Amino acid sequence: MEAKKLHPRFSLGRQSSLAPERAGAGDSSETLDPAVRLMYLANEGDSDGIKELLDAGSNVNFTDIDGRTSLHVAACQGRTDVVDLLLRRGAHVDPQDRWGSTPLVDAMYYKNHQVVKLLEKHGARPPMAPMHVQNAREVPEYEIDPSELDFTNSVCITKGTFRIALWRGIQVAVKTLGEELFTDDDKVKAFHDELTLLEKIRHPNVVQFLGAVTQSTPMMIVTEYLPQGDLGAYLKRKGALKPVTAVKFALDIARGMNYLHEHKPEAIIHRDLEPSNILRDDSGHLKVADFGVSKLLKVAKMVKEDKPVASLDTSWRYVAPEVYRNEEYDTNVDVFSFALILQEMIEGCPPFFAKPENEVPKAYVENERPPFRASPKLYAYGLKQLIEECWDEKPYRRPTFRQIIGRLEDIYYHLAQKRGWKVRTPGCFQNLEAIFRGNRTNPSSRSSRSTAR
Repeated sequence: MEAKKLHPRFSLGRQSSLAPERAGAGDSSETLDPAVRLMYLANEGDSDGIKELLDAGSNVNFTDIDGRTSLHVAACQGRTDVVDLLLRRGAHVDPQDRWGSTPLVDAMYYKNHQVVKLLEKHGARPPMAPMHVQNAREVPEYEIDPSELDFTNSVCITKGTFRIALWRGIQVAVKTLGEELFTDDDKVKAFHDELTLLEKIRHPNVVQFLGAVTQSTPMMIVTEYLPQGDLGAYLKRKGALKPVTAVKFALDIARGMNYLHEHKPEAIIHRDLEPSNILRDDSGHLKVADFGVSKLLKVAKMVKEDKPVASLDTSWRYVAPEVYRNEEYDTNVDVFSFALILQEMIEGCPPFFAKPENEVPKAYVENERPPFRASPKLYAYGLKQLIEECWDEKPYRRPTFRQIIGRLEDIYYHLAQKRGWKVRTPGCFQNLEAIFRGNRTNPSSRSSRSTAR
């Protein structure tokens, strides 16, 4: 009995996006039978040769032992004209290879955007969202129907990762996850972790999370929209701020960060605190934003990056030395970043602005700090000392944000007194903070006060 003939595996430069390993260079077309030669010509972009083979009766939907078709190959290589030809000659638009990859997934992975558009035009279905659930009861409470988001007049905002959209009659900021999400497990996990954090957070000095799209593609995060932009852009326009404004802004940041660090049951480390991740609202107050690389501080009280900081999407000018050294770290890394932001607001320029960005963290590791060039009178009432304590080389010696708030309130009080303003005493600020955090006085004390009236 004649053994069943197996179609050979077609080896080429770009293999399935979901394959565990990539194969080497392709085989010579001279040794291939006509069916496999069709895949070889698709790899080479030879439209005329493909037409000849198809006219001679070759199967446009031929698959090799990996389930790969000529359309898979052309999509990997970005051969838009070949993809168009194959589709017009009857190629199935959504065949799956042995790893579950379709031509559309492959085109997304290799960023062949014209091929993606062409395949979608012919009805190719986008891959299922990585966080898709089978049971409707498991759909997150924060899920937003993407049809409710109107991007008609959308423009990019902040870092280019967010766009403005209309949702239920209000303007919102929408962060859209790119095509690479479908082939990068690390990015899927980062997206999931960011959502886990955002749904826990509620504070006036932290950007409000409104919901997310996780059950369809593209996946999105929806937050409140702050039209005044970020602190980084504001500082570029304004330069050095008046001390009283710098301290007022610093208090907003510190209050937001204190809320994150004292979050129960697990503290939240921002880990990417920098001016472009701090937004201004219409009242002139600041809100901490962008939790893409934030961490929940587990029981161990310390965390460590899975990858060196050089491979992370973050600004190096504000990264604490222990993170750059890829050591374990805790909430004190945010205090280090805060010190640099506070100094920048007074100096009017980013830390070590004359150094290339990749050289800055090396300076921090060598215990260099940005120089104080502004007039000493702008650092009155212990402001310079506070900055120096916050960027101390020993993380455990840096103050907590609760301590920072108390000292900034004292400084703000003295600055306001000097300007002749009528302000509350510093203790009043602390009482307001306690009230907001839910530390209400007990019922008996309220009762005694009402009796006294």
